[in-house]
Amino acid sequence: MAANLLRHGHQVSVIAHRNRAPVEDLVAKGAHEVTSLAEIAAADVILLCVTTSKVVEETLAKLKLHLRAGQIILDSGTSAPAVTRRLAHDLEGLGVAYADIPLTGGPEQAEQGVLGVLCGTTPETFARIEPLLACFATTVRHFGPPGSGHTAKLISNYLVTGMVALVAEAFGAARQAQIDWQDLYAVMLNGSGNSGVLRKMVEPALNGDFDGYRFALANAAKDIGYYAELAEGLGCSSKLTDSVAEIFARAVETGHGGRNVSHLLDPAIDDVS
Repeated sequence: MAANLLRHGHQVSVIAHRNRAPVEDLVAKGAHEVTSLAEIAAADVILLCVTTSKVVEETLAKLKLHLRAGQIILDSGTSAPAVTRRLAHDLEGLGVAYADIPLTGGPEQAEQGVLGVLCGTTPETFARIEPLLACFATTVRHFGPPGSGHTAKLISNYLVTGMVALVAEAFGAARQAQIDWQDLYAVMLNGSGNSGVLRKMVEPALNGDFDGYRFALANAAKDIGYYAELAEGLGCSSKLTDSVAEIFARAVETGHGGRNVSHLLDPAIDDVS
């Protein structure tokens, strides 16, 4: 995303976290590396891409001392809508705009600049940030006020995590029934079960690669947990919600949180599914 912003002529400042390789790559492409959040706060638009609402809150607490009226904060992670709404309200008092811009697509789509954006913010802020979002996304939709984008993203991710769980259980049953995965996958591609989830998970697994779907089980567990809270508040929680959430929660509890979701196909972690 940062590389695509640079490619479109924007000035980009970056701060290192755990992995220096992306930072060094961006600096080579023209980004400016800074060493403090105070320096990050000099920007007109601050883009966050972190793991949880808690980390968003902690980061904003440190940034808040340095913010000024007219700035925009973008949260591109998958966060809890209630927290997003509260943070947006708090920043409004400083004259700082807030937008949740969670994404659809993965690393490949990010590199190609063809992500999807589910945006929640005011119409005025959306008009200001839409040209920026178009630098790394080809489908950008405004769903309503702050929190709306995260609500839409959680619904989208619930569908995806549910499909991941179904693919894992279906192919686990196929293994138990001694049904050949290669043949089953080949015919499923011609039916209604064909999907991005099926292809990302199963095709690499046929060659022993369980990292085809590059999305960590811990992140999936976090997202389905946020969705379960949302569904409970909306009065539409169900046994299906609970079952899907349990699969990913158990994966984390049994020490597999760092693995990608396609590892649910791996016989080595059968105890999860």
